Amino acid sequence: MELWSFSARELARGYRAGAFTPLEALEAVLTRIGSLDPEINAFATLDPAGAREAAIAAGDRLGRGDAHPLCGIPVTVKDLIATRGLRTTGGSRLYERYVPPADSAAVERVRAAGAVIVGKTTTCEFGHKLTGDSALFGLTRNPHDRGRTSGGSSGGAAAGLAAGFGPLAIGTDAVGSIRVPAAFCGVIGLKPTYGLVPRAPGLPPSWDSLAHTGPMGRTIGDVAVLLDAIAGPDGRDRASIALPAAFRAPSDYADVDVRALRIGFTPTLDGAPVDPAVALAVRDAVDTLRSAGLAVFDEAPDLRGALDVVHTIGLSELAASRAGDTPAERALLDPSLARVLAAVPAWSAIDYVRATAERTTLWRAMQALFERVDVLLLPTVPIAAFAAGEIGVREIDGVAVDDHLGWSPFSFPFNLTGLPALTIPTRLRAAGMPVGLQIVGPRYAEATLLAVGAAYERAAGAPYRTGSGNAGVLGEQPSGVPTGGVNGSGCVSVTPNSSG
Repeated sequence: MELWSFSARELARGYRAGAFTPLEALEAVLTRIGSLDPEINAFATLDPAGAREAAIAAGDRLGRGDAHPLCGIPVTVKDLIATRGLRTTGGSRLYERYVPPADSAAVERVRAAGAVIVGKTTTCEFGHKLTGDSALFGLTRNPHDRGRTSGGSSGGAAAGLAAGFGPLAIGTDAVGSIRVPAAFCGVIGLKPTYGLVPRAPGLPPSWDSLAHTGPMGRTIGDVAVLLDAIAGPDGRDRASIALPAAFRAPSDYADVDVRALRIGFTPTLDGAPVDPAVALAVRDAVDTLRSAGLAVFDEAPDLRGALDVVHTIGLSELAASRAGDTPAERALLDPSLARVLAAVPAWSAIDYVRATAERTTLWRAMQALFERVDVLLLPTVPIAAFAAGEIGVREIDGVAVDDHLGWSPFSFPFNLTGLPALTIPTRLRAAGMPVGLQIVGPRYAEATLLAVGAAYERAAGAPYRTGSGNAGVLGEQPSGVPTGGVNGSGCVSVTPNSSG
């Protein structure tokens, strides 16, 4: 197996077994990036010199007995998240040369753990749409099909994971921006409970009451380890609060008895159309969980009106974040962002407050649901990835939809309610492209969501790792502790064991 394809936990075991070093793992990742990223365009800013320095320092820490599971692990950071000394553009020509003076809390924490930040991944400008392209960096393409979008706005993060550009990524999600690209690219993404991971300090948030920072990866175990590291209160973020006494650490997901859970499933929300191939893949995933002994039954919340609410709240916040732009600055914006801003009607404060009241109704609907079930299963996105360069689609299964947000009706309701939501790839695909199963829970139920995701990962056999590494899609991962050495091409010999 090649080092670029290893999970974070496999790399950590290999480091401690002396099979290879963080620098060797990083060089394999950098070689992979150099080979494939010219086609995929996952990186806004690559930092090989800084990453090598961090990898060498991590090797020294490991030599002194550092046991943090992220020490020496390559991590990418979305270009909306501040990184001290490393350019952070937000995908905007307005910030093309901006270098933040401080890290965001999440970056500060992974650096303290000894992680190796490889670079900044692409995003659409200020995260204004659910695709990964920007006027500053161009199109980010899906590793499964270069003619299709990566999704967004954490498109570079998802595409990089799928292409083998490191095992972990930090993304953001205001209307689906972690989960949509993760579903399109066949990786795992978790939007945590609102406020669980601090956002500050950083760029002014364009979706202030909706935006979450969260982990992305290729395995449930890796996502849990990263969330462990970045979660927790920080006084610089007004949304950040102390964790409840009963909060279960994400990495303790294996302690959750998934067969004791009441799991609800809905194939849609409020009659929204779903592509038949996506519907089939999601139903297959639900049947796989049932076959594994989990209790899944039909159940759905009443979330009518969520699109109107997110339009009023989200687009008002987006427009307010750009209200101070001069005409010259406005002229530099991505044309698709300029069109969205121009289309925002002059909502009044009364409209905003009314939408906030309707948001409370959606919250209460989810609380009522969680009196009946512990988690909810549904599709992540009702379609597979569409053509690169499009903002969205205008029709799903013969039904007209809004091409900005309306084609992803299963993501933004959980931003409006601030609830944790996980997406994991299904076993079946749609037209050869990945499909995501979404798992939603009550506040601070991240460990429960990860436990259900792990149950599916085991039952389905991690099918999203099919395909040839040379084609830019990860092959099957090793399951044992690496014990061999590294050869000149970044490959290692692996001796599997039964510990997984």
